[in-house]
Amino acid sequence: MIPRSEYPRPQFQREDWLCLNGEWQFEIDAGDSGLERGLVDRDLKEKIIVPFCPESQLSGINHVDFMNAVWYRHEVTVPEGWAGMNVWLHFQAVDYDTTVWADGEEVVRHRGSSTPFSANLGEKAGQTVTIVVRARDVQHELKPKGKQSDQYHNHTCVYTRTTGIWQTVWMEPVPKCGLKRPRITPDVSNLCFIVEQGLLRLEEGLRVRYTLADKAGAICVVEQEVKADPVIHMVLSIPNERVQYWQPGDGYMYQIYIDLLQDGKVIDHATSYAGLRSISIQGKKVLINGEPVFQRLVLDQGYYPDGILTAPTDDVLLKDIELSMAAGFNGARLHQKVFEERFLYHADRMGYLVWGEFCDWGANAGGPEGNNQQHTATYITQWLEVLERDYSHPSIVGWCPLNETWQALTDRITQLDDVMRGMFLATKAVDRTRPVLDTSGYSHRVPESDVYDCHHYEQKVEEFSHIFSVPVVKGQVFVNHWKGKQGSIEYGDQPYFVSEFGGIWWNEELARAAKDGSDRNTSWGYGQRPTDIEEFYARFEGLCNILLDHPAHFGYCYTQLTDVFQEMNGIFAFDRSEKFDLGRLRKIQMRKAAIEN
Repeated sequence: MIPRSEYPRPQFQREDWLCLNGEWQFEIDAGDSGLERGLVDRDLKEKIIVPFCPESQLSGINHVDFMNAVWYRHEVTVPEGWAGMNVWLHFQAVDYDTTVWADGEEVVRHRGSSTPFSANLGEKAGQTVTIVVRARDVQHELKPKGKQSDQYHNHTCVYTRTTGIWQTVWMEPVPKCGLKRPRITPDVSNLCFIVEQGLLRLEEGLRVRYTLADKAGAICVVEQEVKADPVIHMVLSIPNERVQYWQPGDGYMYQIYIDLLQDGKVIDHATSYAGLRSISIQGKKVLINGEPVFQRLVLDQGYYPDGILTAPTDDVLLKDIELSMAAGFNGARLHQKVFEERFLYHADRMGYLVWGEFCDWGANAGGPEGNNQQHTATYITQWLEVLERDYSHPSIVGWCPLNETWQALTDRITQLDDVMRGMFLATKAVDRTRPVLDTSGYSHRVPESDVYDCHHYEQKVEEFSHIFSVPVVKGQVFVNHWKGKQGSIEYGDQPYFVSEFGGIWWNEELARAAKDGSDRNTSWGYGQRPTDIEEFYARFEGLCNILLDHPAHFGYCYTQLTDVFQEMNGIFAFDRSEKFDLGRLRKIQMRKAAIEN
Protein backbone atom coordinates (compact mmCIF):
# COMPACT_ATOMS: atom_id res chain seq x y z
CA MET A 1 0.00 0.00 0.00
CA ILE A 2 1.40 3.42 -0.98
CA PRO A 3 1.50 5.81 2.01
CA ARG A 4 -0.12 9.22 1.67
CA SER A 5 -1.33 8.37 -1.83
CA GLU A 6 -4.03 11.07 -2.05
CA TYR A 7 -3.60 13.89 -4.57
CA PRO A 8 -1.23 16.41 -2.92
CA ARG A 9 -2.37 19.62 -4.70
CA PRO A 10 -6.18 19.53 -4.57
CA GLN A 11 -6.73 23.14 -5.66
CA PHE A 12 -5.06 22.55 -9.03
CA GLN A 13 -5.63 18.94 -9.98
CA ARG A 14 -4.98 17.01 -13.17
CA GLU A 15 -6.52 13.60 -13.68
CA ASP A 16 -3.31 11.84 -14.76
CA TRP A 17 -0.52 11.63 -12.19
CA LEU A 18 1.80 9.17 -10.45
CA CYS A 19 2.49 9.04 -6.70
CA LEU A 20 6.14 8.19 -5.97
CA ASN A 21 5.73 7.66 -2.23
CA GLY A 22 6.81 4.34 -0.77
CA GLU A 23 10.16 2.58 -0.42
CA TRP A 24 13.26 4.50 -1.60
CA GLN A 25 16.94 3.84 -1.11
CA PHE A 26 18.42 6.03 1.63
CA GLU A 27 21.73 6.92 3.24
CA ILE A 28 22.84 9.33 5.95
CA ASP A 29 25.80 11.47 4.86
CA ALA A 30 27.18 12.67 8.20
CA GLY A 31 30.13 14.55 6.72
CA ASP A 32 28.25 15.92 3.69
CA SER A 33 30.87 14.30 1.46
CA GLY A 34 28.47 12.16 -0.56
CA LEU A 35 28.95 14.01 -3.83
CA GLU A 36 32.71 13.45 -3.66
CA ARG A 37 32.13 9.79 -2.70
CA GLY A 38 29.92 9.13 -5.71
CA LEU A 39 26.49 8.76 -4.07
CA VAL A 40 24.86 10.16 -7.20
CA ASP A 41 25.92 7.05 -9.12
CA ARG A 42 25.63 4.10 -6.75
CA ASP A 43 23.02 2.28 -4.66
CA LEU A 44 22.45 3.55 -1.13
CA LYS A 45 22.81 1.48 2.01
CA GLU A 46 19.34 1.66 3.62
CA LYS A 47 15.64 1.78 2.79
CA ILE A 48 13.21 4.51 3.83
CA ILE A 49 9.46 4.99 3.47
CA VAL A 50 8.79 8.31 1.70
CA PRO A 51 7.28 10.82 2.52
CA PHE A 52 8.17 10.34 6.19
CA CYS A 53 11.33 12.02 7.48
CA PRO A 54 14.17 9.77 8.71
CA GLU A 55 13.66 10.97 12.31
CA SER A 56 10.15 9.46 12.33
CA GLN A 57 9.04 5.96 13.22
CA LEU A 58 6.95 5.72 10.05
CA SER A 59 10.03 6.18 7.87
CA GLY A 60 11.55 2.95 9.15
CA ILE A 61 14.78 4.82 10.01
CA ASN A 62 13.91 6.48 13.35
CA HIS A 63 17.27 8.27 13.57
CA VAL A 64 16.95 11.39 15.75
CA ASP A 65 20.58 12.51 15.87
CA PHE A 66 21.81 15.45 13.77
CA MET A 67 22.13 14.74 10.05
CA ASN A 68 24.09 17.24 7.99
CA ALA A 69 22.96 15.60 4.75
CA VAL A 70 20.83 12.69 3.60
CA TRP A 71 20.50 10.99 0.20
CA TYR A 72 17.61 9.28 -1.58
CA ARG A 73 17.51 7.12 -4.71
CA HIS A 74 14.47 5.80 -6.57
CA GLU A 75 13.68 4.33 -9.99
CA VAL A 76 10.37 4.99 -11.68
CA THR A 77 9.01 3.83 -15.02
CA VAL A 78 7.08 6.60 -16.74
CA PRO A 79 3.73 5.43 -18.22
CA GLU A 80 3.78 4.98 -21.98
CA GLY A 81 0.49 6.86 -22.17
CA TRP A 82 2.37 10.06 -21.39
CA ALA A 83 3.89 10.16 -24.88
CA GLY A 84 4.27 13.65 -26.36
CA MET A 85 4.03 15.28 -22.93
CA ASN A 86 6.68 16.71 -20.64
CA VAL A 87 7.08 14.86 -17.35
CA TRP A 88 7.10 17.16 -14.33
CA LEU A 89 8.65 15.86 -11.12
CA HIS A 90 7.19 17.50 -8.00
CA PHE A 91 8.40 17.64 -4.40
CA GLN A 92 5.82 19.06 -2.00
CA ALA A 93 8.39 19.77 0.74
CA VAL A 94 12.00 18.82 1.50
CA ASP A 95 14.02 20.17 4.44
CA TYR A 96 16.29 22.10 3.71
CA ASP A 97 18.83 22.65 0.86
CA THR A 98 17.90 20.21 -1.89
CA THR A 99 19.55 19.10 -5.12
CA VAL A 100 17.84 16.63 -7.47
CA TRP A 101 19.40 14.55 -10.25
CA ALA A 102 17.55 12.54 -12.91
CA ASP A 103 19.63 9.87 -14.67
CA GLY A 104 22.77 11.55 -13.35
CA GLU A 105 21.89 15.04 -14.60
CA GLU A 106 21.12 17.80 -12.11
CA VAL A 107 17.59 19.04 -12.75
CA VAL A 108 16.68 21.36 -9.86
CA ARG A 109 17.90 22.96 -6.65
CA HIS A 110 15.73 24.43 -3.92
CA ARG A 111 16.36 26.17 -0.60
CA GLY A 112 13.74 25.96 2.14
CA SER A 113 11.83 23.44 4.19
CA SER A 114 8.16 23.89 3.51
CA THR A 115 7.19 24.76 -0.05
CA PRO A 116 6.91 22.77 -3.28
CA PHE A 117 9.36 22.81 -6.17
CA SER A 118 9.45 21.01 -9.51
CA ALA A 119 11.66 19.87 -12.37
CA ASN A 120 10.69 19.48 -16.02
CA LEU A 121 12.26 16.17 -17.09
CA GLY A 122 11.15 16.48 -20.72
CA GLU A 123 9.58 13.61 -22.69
CA LYS A 124 10.18 10.33 -20.85
CA ALA A 125 7.21 8.14 -21.77
CA GLY A 126 8.02 4.43 -21.31
CA GLN A 127 11.48 5.17 -19.88
CA THR A 128 12.83 4.19 -16.47
CA VAL A 129 14.20 7.26 -14.70
CA THR A 130 16.58 7.18 -11.73
CA ILE A 131 15.90 10.01 -9.28
CA VAL A 132 18.58 10.97 -6.76
CA VAL A 133 18.00 13.56 -4.02
CA ARG A 134 20.47 15.16 -1.63
CA ALA A 135 19.01 17.18 1.24
CA ARG A 136 21.42 19.21 3.36
CA ASP A 137 20.21 20.28 6.79
CA VAL A 138 23.02 21.78 8.87
CA GLN A 139 21.28 22.16 12.20
CA HIS A 140 23.09 25.14 13.72
CA GLU A 141 22.85 27.26 10.60
CA LEU A 142 20.74 30.40 10.87
CA LYS A 143 17.54 29.59 8.99
CA PRO A 144 13.77 29.44 9.43
CA LYS A 145 13.06 26.10 11.15
CA GLY A 146 10.03 26.61 13.36
CA LYS A 147 9.92 24.37 16.43
CA GLN A 148 12.78 22.03 15.47
CA SER A 149 15.16 21.52 18.39
CA ASP A 150 18.70 22.83 17.99
CA GLN A 151 19.83 20.44 20.74
CA TYR A 152 20.05 16.67 20.55
CA HIS A 153 17.05 16.27 22.84
CA ASN A 154 13.62 17.85 22.75
CA HIS A 155 13.24 20.46 25.47
CA THR A 156 10.67 22.99 26.72
CA CYS A 157 8.55 23.76 23.62
CA VAL A 158 10.87 22.63 20.81
CA TYR A 159 10.62 19.20 19.31
CA THR A 160 12.20 16.46 17.19
CA ARG A 161 13.78 17.75 13.98
CA THR A 162 12.74 16.97 10.41
CA THR A 163 15.36 16.34 7.72
CA GLY A 164 14.88 15.60 4.04
CA ILE A 165 11.66 14.61 2.27
CA TRP A 166 8.56 15.03 4.45
CA GLN A 167 5.76 15.53 1.94
CA THR A 168 4.62 13.69 -1.17
CA VAL A 169 6.84 13.19 -4.22
CA TRP A 170 4.95 12.78 -7.49
CA MET A 171 4.93 13.12 -11.28
CA GLU A 172 2.44 14.32 -13.86
CA PRO A 173 2.36 14.72 -17.65
CA VAL A 174 1.93 18.32 -18.86
CA PRO A 175 1.75 19.60 -22.45
CA LYS A 176 4.52 21.95 -23.49
CA CYS A 177 2.15 24.91 -23.41
CA GLY A 178 0.16 23.68 -20.42
CA LEU A 179 -1.74 25.51 -17.71
CA LYS A 180 -0.07 27.13 -14.74
CA ARG A 181 -1.77 27.21 -11.36
CA PRO A 182 -4.52 29.87 -11.28
CA ARG A 183 -4.77 32.61 -8.70
CA ILE A 184 -8.40 32.96 -7.58
CA THR A 185 -9.77 36.00 -5.75
CA PRO A 186 -13.35 36.09 -4.44
CA ASP A 187 -15.19 39.39 -4.89
CA VAL A 188 -18.26 39.33 -2.65
CA SER A 189 -19.33 42.89 -3.47
CA ASN A 190 -19.64 42.05 -7.17
CA LEU A 191 -20.60 38.37 -6.71
CA CYS A 192 -17.79 36.98 -8.81
CA PHE A 193 -14.41 35.27 -8.83
CA ILE A 194 -11.41 36.91 -10.46
CA VAL A 195 -9.13 34.29 -12.01
CA GLU A 196 -5.58 35.09 -13.08
CA GLN A 197 -4.09 32.34 -15.23
CA GLY A 198 -0.68 31.82 -16.76
CA LEU A 199 0.55 29.34 -19.36
CA LEU A 200 3.88 27.53 -19.62
CA ARG A 201 4.23 28.63 -23.24
CA LEU A 202 2.13 30.69 -25.63
CA GLU A 203 1.34 29.37 -29.11
CA GLU A 204 -1.08 30.24 -31.89
CA GLY A 205 -4.65 28.99 -31.66
CA LEU A 206 -4.78 28.71 -27.86
CA ARG A 207 -7.92 29.51 -25.90
CA VAL A 208 -8.85 28.91 -22.26
CA ARG A 209 -12.34 27.91 -21.13
CA TYR A 210 -13.59 28.27 -17.55
CA THR A 211 -16.63 26.47 -16.21
CA LEU A 212 -17.89 27.46 -12.77
CA ALA A 213 -20.10 24.76 -11.27
CA ASP A 214 -21.91 24.22 -7.98
CA LYS A 215 -20.41 22.39 -4.99
CA ALA A 216 -21.26 18.98 -6.40
CA GLY A 217 -19.97 19.89 -9.84
CA ALA A 218 -23.31 18.94 -11.37
CA ILE A 219 -24.83 22.32 -12.27
CA CYS A 220 -23.05 24.83 -14.50
CA VAL A 221 -23.20 28.30 -12.96
CA VAL A 222 -21.34 30.13 -15.72
CA GLU A 223 -19.02 29.27 -18.61
CA GLN A 224 -16.64 31.64 -20.36
CA GLU A 225 -13.91 31.27 -22.95
CA VAL A 226 -11.11 33.66 -23.85
CA LYS A 227 -8.15 33.86 -26.21
CA ALA A 228 -4.92 32.90 -24.45
CA ASP A 229 -2.62 35.74 -23.42
CA PRO A 230 0.62 35.60 -21.41
CA VAL A 231 -1.52 36.33 -18.34
CA ILE A 232 -5.26 35.72 -18.57
CA HIS A 233 -7.58 37.82 -16.42
CA MET A 234 -11.07 36.30 -16.24
CA VAL A 235 -14.12 37.40 -14.23
CA LEU A 236 -16.59 34.60 -13.43
CA SER A 237 -19.83 36.28 -12.38
CA ILE A 238 -22.38 34.35 -10.31
CA PRO A 239 -26.11 34.85 -10.99
CA ASN A 240 -28.03 35.92 -7.87
CA GLU A 241 -29.98 32.67 -7.75
CA ARG A 242 -26.73 30.66 -7.60
CA VAL A 243 -24.97 32.66 -4.88
CA GLN A 244 -23.69 30.57 -1.96
CA TYR A 245 -21.26 32.06 0.54
CA TRP A 246 -18.30 30.36 2.18
CA GLN A 247 -18.88 30.86 5.91
CA PRO A 248 -17.37 29.71 9.21
CA GLY A 249 -18.58 26.16 9.78
CA ASP A 250 -20.01 25.91 6.25
CA GLY A 251 -17.30 25.72 3.61
CA TYR A 252 -19.34 25.97 0.42
CA MET A 253 -16.96 25.68 -2.52
CA TYR A 254 -17.71 26.19 -6.19
CA GLN A 255 -15.95 23.83 -8.57
CA ILE A 256 -13.92 25.38 -11.39
CA TYR A 257 -13.02 23.40 -14.52
CA ILE A 258 -10.24 24.83 -16.68
CA ASP A 259 -9.66 23.70 -20.26
CA LEU A 260 -6.77 24.74 -22.47
CA LEU A 261 -7.79 24.40 -26.12
CA GLN A 262 -5.67 24.50 -29.25
CA ASP A 263 -7.61 24.88 -32.51
CA GLY A 264 -10.73 23.74 -30.64
CA LYS A 265 -9.19 20.59 -29.10
CA VAL A 266 -8.65 20.24 -25.34
CA ILE A 267 -4.91 19.73 -24.75
CA ASP A 268 -4.83 20.34 -20.98
CA HIS A 269 -7.49 20.14 -18.29
CA ALA A 270 -7.43 20.87 -14.55
CA THR A 271 -9.95 21.28 -11.76
CA SER A 272 -9.93 23.82 -8.98
CA TYR A 273 -12.36 25.27 -6.46
CA ALA A 274 -13.11 28.58 -4.75
CA GLY A 275 -15.11 29.94 -1.84
CA LEU A 276 -17.09 33.18 -2.05
CA ARG A 277 -16.17 35.07 1.10
CA SER A 278 -14.79 38.46 2.11
CA ILE A 279 -12.59 39.58 4.98
CA SER A 280 -12.72 43.22 6.04
CA ILE A 281 -11.95 45.44 9.00
CA GLN A 282 -14.45 47.78 10.62
CA GLY A 283 -13.01 49.62 13.59
CA LYS A 284 -11.75 46.88 15.90
CA LYS A 285 -13.90 44.20 14.29
CA VAL A 286 -12.76 41.67 11.70
CA LEU A 287 -15.73 40.91 9.46
CA ILE A 288 -16.36 37.81 7.38
CA ASN A 289 -18.89 38.45 4.64
CA GLY A 290 -19.72 41.72 6.38
CA GLU A 291 -20.51 40.16 9.75
CA PRO A 292 -18.36 40.29 12.92
CA VAL A 293 -17.05 36.83 13.81
CA PHE A 294 -15.13 36.31 17.04
CA GLN A 295 -12.22 34.09 16.08
CA ARG A 296 -12.07 31.28 18.65
CA LEU A 297 -8.70 29.95 17.51
CA VAL A 298 -6.54 27.16 18.82
CA LEU A 299 -2.77 26.93 18.42
CA ASP A 300 -2.07 23.95 16.15
CA GLN A 301 1.56 22.82 16.00
CA GLY A 302 0.91 20.10 13.39
CA TYR A 303 3.10 17.42 15.02
CA TYR A 304 2.40 13.67 15.17
CA PRO A 305 3.97 11.01 17.43
CA ASP A 306 4.88 8.65 14.60
CA GLY A 307 5.29 11.06 11.64
CA ILE A 308 6.78 14.18 13.33
CA LEU A 309 5.68 16.94 10.90
CA THR A 310 3.93 14.50 8.53
CA ALA A 311 0.46 13.18 9.32
CA PRO A 312 0.36 9.38 8.97
CA THR A 313 -2.82 9.55 6.86
CA ASP A 314 -5.01 12.13 5.20
CA ASP A 315 -7.82 11.18 7.59
CA VAL A 316 -5.68 12.34 10.51
CA LEU A 317 -5.42 15.82 8.99
CA LEU A 318 -9.21 16.00 8.78
CA LYS A 319 -9.62 14.56 12.28
CA ASP A 320 -7.53 17.35 13.81
CA ILE A 321 -9.99 19.90 12.40
CA GLU A 322 -12.98 17.88 13.58
CA LEU A 323 -11.53 17.56 17.10
CA SER A 324 -10.88 21.30 17.26
CA MET A 325 -14.41 22.15 16.18
CA ALA A 326 -15.86 19.62 18.62
CA ALA A 327 -14.14 21.52 21.44
CA GLY A 328 -15.71 24.80 20.31
CA PHE A 329 -12.94 26.35 18.24
CA ASN A 330 -13.83 27.79 14.84
CA GLY A 331 -10.28 28.00 13.55
CA ALA A 332 -6.57 27.71 14.23
CA ARG A 333 -3.29 29.52 14.17
CA LEU A 334 -1.10 27.15 12.12
CA HIS A 335 1.85 27.64 14.37
CA GLN A 336 5.43 28.01 13.13
CA LYS A 337 4.77 25.49 10.36
CA VAL A 338 3.61 25.75 6.76
CA PHE A 339 0.92 23.08 6.78
CA GLU A 340 0.54 20.80 3.79
CA GLU A 341 -2.10 21.68 1.24
CA ARG A 342 -4.26 18.69 2.11
CA PHE A 343 -4.87 20.26 5.53
CA LEU A 344 -5.91 23.54 3.91
CA TYR A 345 -8.21 21.61 1.54
CA HIS A 346 -10.02 20.09 4.51
CA ALA A 347 -10.15 23.47 6.26
CA ASP A 348 -11.62 24.98 3.08
CA ARG A 349 -14.46 22.47 2.89
CA MET A 350 -15.14 22.50 6.66
CA GLY A 351 -15.38 26.29 6.89
CA TYR A 352 -12.47 26.31 9.34
CA LEU A 353 -10.70 29.65 9.83
CA VAL A 354 -6.90 29.56 9.74
CA TRP A 355 -4.03 32.03 9.93
CA GLY A 356 -1.21 31.16 7.55
CA GLU A 357 2.17 31.33 9.24
CA PHE A 358 5.84 30.83 8.40
CA CYS A 359 8.18 28.29 10.02
CA ASP A 360 9.91 30.95 12.08
CA TRP A 361 10.60 31.72 15.71
CA GLY A 362 12.14 35.12 16.36
CA ALA A 363 13.70 35.62 12.90
CA ASN A 364 17.02 34.72 14.50
CA ALA A 365 18.82 31.90 16.27
CA GLY A 366 19.27 32.44 19.98
CA GLY A 367 18.40 36.09 20.47
CA PRO A 368 18.89 39.54 19.01
CA GLU A 369 22.65 39.14 18.71
CA GLY A 370 21.98 36.82 15.77
CA ASN A 371 20.03 39.41 13.78
CA ASN A 372 22.97 40.95 11.98
CA GLN A 373 23.86 37.54 10.55
CA GLN A 374 20.38 36.76 9.27
CA HIS A 375 19.69 36.44 5.56
CA THR A 376 16.76 38.72 4.77
CA ALA A 377 16.47 37.42 1.20
CA THR A 378 16.09 33.82 2.38
CA TYR A 379 13.16 34.67 4.62
CA ILE A 380 11.36 36.80 2.06
CA THR A 381 11.96 34.36 -0.80
CA GLN A 382 10.63 31.39 1.13
CA TRP A 383 7.65 33.37 2.42
CA LEU A 384 6.77 34.46 -1.12
CA GLU A 385 6.65 30.79 -2.11
CA VAL A 386 4.18 30.16 0.73
CA LEU A 387 1.97 33.04 -0.40
CA GLU A 388 2.06 31.85 -4.01
CA ARG A 389 1.03 28.33 -3.01
CA ASP A 390 -1.74 29.25 -0.60
CA TYR A 391 -3.23 32.50 -1.92
CA SER A 392 -6.47 30.94 -3.25
CA HIS A 393 -7.48 28.96 -0.14
CA PRO A 394 -10.67 30.51 1.30
CA SER A 395 -10.01 29.14 4.80
CA ILE A 396 -7.00 31.44 5.25
CA VAL A 397 -8.33 34.62 6.88
CA GLY A 398 -5.02 36.25 7.80
CA TRP A 399 -1.26 36.06 7.37
CA CYS A 400 1.41 36.05 10.08
CA PRO A 401 4.92 35.92 8.57
CA LEU A 402 6.87 35.93 11.85
CA ASN A 403 6.50 34.74 15.44
CA GLU A 404 7.85 36.36 18.61
CA THR A 405 10.47 38.64 17.15
CA TRP A 406 12.14 40.57 19.94
CA GLN A 407 14.80 43.18 20.50
CA ALA A 408 15.26 46.50 22.26
CA LEU A 409 13.61 49.51 20.68
CA THR A 410 16.45 51.87 19.76
CA ASP A 411 17.09 54.59 17.20
CA ARG A 412 19.12 52.10 15.15
CA ILE A 413 17.48 50.18 12.30
CA THR A 414 18.55 46.53 12.45
CA GLN A 415 18.39 43.66 10.01
CA LEU A 416 15.45 42.30 12.00
CA ASP A 417 13.56 45.47 11.07
CA ASP A 418 14.45 44.75 7.43
CA VAL A 419 13.18 41.18 7.72
CA MET A 420 9.93 42.24 9.39
CA ARG A 421 9.19 45.10 7.03
CA GLY A 422 10.26 43.13 3.97
CA MET A 423 8.00 40.19 4.82
CA PHE A 424 5.09 42.50 5.64
CA LEU A 425 5.45 44.40 2.36
CA ALA A 426 5.87 41.16 0.40
CA THR A 427 2.64 39.86 1.91
CA LYS A 428 0.70 43.01 1.09
CA ALA A 429 2.13 43.09 -2.44
CA VAL A 430 0.88 39.55 -3.09
CA ASP A 431 -2.41 39.77 -1.20
CA ARG A 432 -4.55 42.88 -0.56
CA THR A 433 -7.58 40.83 0.49
CA ARG A 434 -6.49 39.58 3.93
CA PRO A 435 -5.24 41.26 7.11
CA VAL A 436 -1.54 40.88 7.88
CA LEU A 437 0.00 40.73 11.36
CA ASP A 438 3.63 41.88 11.22
CA THR A 439 4.68 39.46 13.96
CA SER A 440 2.79 37.42 16.53
CA GLY A 441 3.78 38.62 19.98
CA TYR A 442 6.72 40.62 21.34
CA SER A 443 8.29 43.28 19.08
CA HIS A 444 5.79 44.87 16.71
CA ARG A 445 7.78 47.11 14.37
CA VAL A 446 5.52 47.81 11.35
CA PRO A 447 3.08 50.71 11.94
CA GLU A 448 0.87 49.68 8.99
CA SER A 449 0.20 46.22 10.41
CA ASP A 450 -3.50 45.46 9.91
CA VAL A 451 -3.93 43.88 13.34
CA TYR A 452 -2.05 43.93 16.65
CA ASP A 453 -1.63 41.25 19.29
CA CYS A 454 0.18 40.02 22.37
CA HIS A 455 0.99 36.69 24.01
CA HIS A 456 0.19 36.21 27.68
CA TYR A 457 0.27 33.01 29.72
CA GLU A 458 -0.79 34.36 33.12
CA GLN A 459 -2.60 31.45 34.82
CA LYS A 460 -4.33 33.30 37.65
CA VAL A 461 -7.74 34.34 36.39
CA GLU A 462 -7.89 37.40 38.64
CA GLU A 463 -4.51 38.67 37.44
CA PHE A 464 -5.36 37.90 33.80
CA SER A 465 -8.56 39.90 34.23
CA HIS A 466 -6.62 42.83 35.68
CA ILE A 467 -4.12 42.80 32.79
CA PHE A 468 -6.85 42.89 30.14
CA SER A 469 -9.30 45.16 31.94
CA VAL A 470 -7.63 48.27 30.53
CA PRO A 471 -9.24 49.88 27.46
CA VAL A 472 -7.62 49.14 24.12
CA VAL A 473 -6.65 52.61 22.93
CA LYS A 474 -4.19 54.11 20.49
CA GLY A 475 -0.71 54.77 21.84
CA GLN A 476 -0.50 51.81 24.21
CA VAL A 477 2.41 49.36 24.23
CA PHE A 478 0.95 46.04 25.29
CA VAL A 479 2.73 43.77 27.73
CA ASN A 480 3.79 40.35 26.44
CA HIS A 481 4.40 37.50 28.85
CA TRP A 482 8.15 36.97 29.48
CA LYS A 483 9.36 39.87 27.30
CA GLY A 484 7.12 42.65 28.66
CA LYS A 485 7.15 45.72 26.40
CA GLN A 486 10.32 44.61 24.63
CA GLY A 487 10.87 46.54 21.43
CA SER A 488 7.29 47.23 20.33
CA ILE A 489 6.08 50.40 18.69
CA GLU A 490 2.92 51.99 20.01
CA TYR A 491 -0.44 50.43 19.24
CA GLY A 492 -2.14 52.14 16.28
CA ASP A 493 -5.83 51.41 17.05
CA GLN A 494 -6.02 48.27 14.88
CA PRO A 495 -8.17 45.22 15.65
CA TYR A 496 -6.57 43.48 18.62
CA PHE A 497 -6.39 39.93 19.99
CA VAL A 498 -4.44 37.77 22.41
CA SER A 499 -2.92 35.32 19.97
CA GLU A 500 -1.45 33.03 22.64
CA PHE A 501 -2.87 32.37 26.10
CA GLY A 502 -3.81 29.45 28.31
CA GLY A 503 -1.41 26.57 27.82
CA ILE A 504 -2.85 25.01 30.96
CA TRP A 505 -0.62 22.14 32.02
CA TRP A 506 -2.71 19.01 32.50
CA ASN A 507 -2.17 15.28 32.27
CA GLU A 508 -4.41 13.00 34.32
CA GLU A 509 -1.77 10.34 34.88
CA LEU A 510 0.91 12.83 35.92
CA ALA A 511 -1.55 14.61 38.19
CA ARG A 512 -2.11 11.32 40.04
CA ALA A 513 1.64 10.76 40.19
CA ALA A 514 2.11 14.21 41.71
CA LYS A 515 -0.31 13.33 44.48
CA ASP A 516 1.47 10.10 45.40
CA GLY A 517 4.94 11.60 45.02
CA SER A 518 6.06 9.54 42.01
CA ASP A 519 5.97 12.39 39.47
CA ARG A 520 9.37 12.76 37.77
CA ASN A 521 8.25 16.15 36.36
CA THR A 522 9.30 15.31 32.79
CA SER A 523 6.34 17.12 31.27
CA TRP A 524 6.05 20.83 30.57
CA GLY A 525 3.34 23.46 30.51
CA TYR A 526 2.63 27.03 31.58
CA GLY A 527 2.32 28.04 35.21
CA GLN A 528 1.25 25.88 38.11
CA ARG A 529 -0.43 22.62 37.14
CA PRO A 530 -4.08 22.41 38.33
CA THR A 531 -4.56 20.17 41.34
CA ASP A 532 -7.53 18.42 39.71
CA ILE A 533 -9.54 18.50 36.49
CA GLU A 534 -12.24 20.76 37.94
CA GLU A 535 -9.59 23.38 38.56
CA PHE A 536 -8.65 23.06 34.87
CA TYR A 537 -12.24 23.72 33.77
CA ALA A 538 -12.54 26.71 36.10
CA ARG A 539 -9.29 28.21 34.82
CA PHE A 540 -10.14 27.56 31.16
CA GLU A 541 -13.57 29.14 31.54
CA GLY A 542 -12.25 32.12 33.47
CA LEU A 543 -9.51 32.92 30.95
CA CYS A 544 -11.81 32.50 27.94
CA ASN A 545 -14.59 34.59 29.51
CA ILE A 546 -12.29 37.56 30.05
CA LEU A 547 -11.41 37.67 26.34
CA LEU A 548 -14.90 36.81 25.08
CA ASP A 549 -16.33 39.66 27.14
CA HIS A 550 -13.77 42.26 26.08
CA PRO A 551 -15.50 44.74 23.75
CA ALA A 552 -12.30 45.48 21.77
CA HIS A 553 -10.98 41.96 21.14
CA PHE A 554 -11.82 40.31 17.81
CA GLY A 555 -10.61 36.86 18.84
CA TYR A 556 -8.16 34.76 20.79
CA CYS A 557 -5.88 31.78 20.28
CA TYR A 558 -5.70 29.15 23.02
CA THR A 559 -2.52 27.11 23.45
CA GLN A 560 -2.94 24.38 22.25
CA LEU A 561 -4.79 21.67 20.30
CA THR A 562 -2.71 18.65 21.37
CA ASP A 563 0.11 17.73 23.67
CA VAL A 564 3.38 17.63 21.73
CA PHE A 565 6.06 15.30 23.08
CA GLN A 566 7.02 16.69 26.52
CA GLU A 567 4.68 19.70 26.27
CA MET A 568 1.44 18.59 27.94
CA ASN A 569 -0.89 21.56 27.69
CA GLY A 570 -3.13 20.36 24.88
CA ILE A 571 -6.89 19.96 24.72
CA PHE A 572 -6.09 16.47 23.42
CA ALA A 573 -3.26 14.07 24.13
CA PHE A 574 -0.48 13.70 21.58
CA ASP A 575 -2.20 10.57 20.21
CA ARG A 576 -5.40 12.65 19.82
CA SER A 577 -7.23 10.84 22.63
CA GLU A 578 -9.60 13.00 24.68
CA LYS A 579 -8.44 14.59 27.93
CA PHE A 580 -11.56 16.63 28.70
CA ASP A 581 -15.33 16.78 28.28
CA LEU A 582 -15.54 18.37 24.83
CA GLY A 583 -19.16 19.37 25.28
CA ARG A 584 -18.21 21.33 28.37
CA LEU A 585 -15.36 23.12 26.58
CA ARG A 586 -17.59 23.83 23.61
CA LYS A 587 -20.31 25.35 25.80
CA ILE A 588 -17.75 27.69 27.42
CA GLN A 589 -16.56 28.96 24.05
CA MET A 590 -19.68 29.07 21.93
CA ARG A 591 -21.59 31.84 23.70
CA LYS A 592 -21.69 35.15 21.85
CA ALA A 593 -18.66 37.37 22.33
CA ALA A 594 -18.95 41.07 23.14
CA ILE A 595 -17.60 42.18 19.77
CA GLU A 596 -20.24 40.05 17.96
CA ASN A 597 -23.11 42.02 19.52
